[in-house]
Amino acid sequence: MKHIGVLTSGGDAPGMNAAIRSVVRTARKRGVQVTGIAHGYNGLIHSEFCDLDSRSVARIIERGGTMLKSSRSEAFYAEEGRTKAAQNISARGIDGLIIIGGDGSMRGAQALSAEHNVPFLGLPGTIDNDLVGTDFTIGFDTAVQTTVECVDKIRDTASSHDRLFLVEVMGRDTGHIALHTAIACGASAVLMPENPLSVEQLCQRLEYVRLRGKNANIVVVAEGNPTGDAAEVASSLEQITRDYETRVTVLGHLQRGGSPTAVERVRATLMGAYAANQLIDGRSDAMAGIIDGMPKLTPIEEVVSDRAHASLTDLEQLLEGLV
Repeated sequence: MKHIGVLTSGGDAPGMNAAIRSVVRTARKRGVQVTGIAHGYNGLIHSEFCDLDSRSVARIIERGGTMLKSSRSEAFYAEEGRTKAAQNISARGIDGLIIIGGDGSMRGAQALSAEHNVPFLGLPGTIDNDLVGTDFTIGFDTAVQTTVECVDKIRDTASSHDRLFLVEVMGRDTGHIALHTAIACGASAVLMPENPLSVEQLCQRLEYVRLRGKNANIVVVAEGNPTGDAAEVASSLEQITRDYETRVTVLGHLQRGGSPTAVERVRATLMGAYAANQLIDGRSDAMAGIIDGMPKLTPIEEVVSDRAHASLTDLEQLLEGLV
């Protein structure tokens, strides 16, 4: 390949800029032209192209968000939108794409490839850590670090007033952020989709830790928790028992922002360089991730076949032992 394109799609994630930088510098070192596509798949449809070189991506490795901007493209869901995107790719002379995004972005790339034979490699860019084919997604480590810092501050108030705080974190329908935060912060309990607790079970858990002398409690609630969101759980708790003065904090989109951690920058750089080299060498229709510390490709059919609802039970048992 002599000309590749790179875009970011879906929700932004810290580390996307590090991945973009790595893709561009790796490709340019091999004499390959790089085109940046702004605003994800919408940019493909509307020809939002720009040339990228090593200077274009200077001093972005430490920045959160994505220099290429991102979006969720309704038009790309339609066959006509994907046809227009393919036409613009051909007109620009782009031989293949690097797609940085989550599950929906990978599915979009798969459709574009199947319908119009556009070679691509994906990079897992999402804070949710919910993609098959990588141990950690780009953005996850930073999101957890941001969440931990917030919960540590909340604990100061919880301890001062002997209160129960329910802290709701992002993760869509997976509990990775919630569980890692709960372990790192010494939370009393975690509510998440993979191993849901009823409100009655939560009450039993809180009573157990109270009998051990713990009056200030943090419960981390994943946004996809089937028992309900943090406010609903707090309301249910108050209906069952008056023993706890509860407060709710929803951290929301602040988890997607901020400068990426050093670990994040290294992982994103490794994945970006690996993906660029693999695409240039002719490999496509796969996602580049890191498994057991090494960059690897996973066929896109495996990536999109099922969401990564791997069992987190062992980690959750660790939490119970450390309270």
